[in-house]
Amino acid sequence: MFFVYIIECRDDSLYTGYTTDLGRRINEHESCDKKSAKYVRTKGFKQLLYSEELATLSLALKREAEIKKFTRSKKLALINKK
Repeated sequence: MFFVYIIECRDDSLYTGYTTDLGRRINEHESCDKKSAKYVRTKGFKQLLYSEELATLSLALKREAEIKKFTRSKKLALINKK
């Protein structure tokens, strides 16, 4: 399984990513681990806002790319919809 997720950073910006292990990835972001995204290390992790599970890497990458193109308001609507 693969996950696409949206996290909120301390500056209230939103970061979208994908992973095979959501718990591990969130821990990496929280601890500012070297494996955490540079963007999140710079902005600081605040909270996980959204995640969805997908069956294949291909679907996860396509969904991540789709969400990254969303405006902030559309991302927030997606988060509030779930």
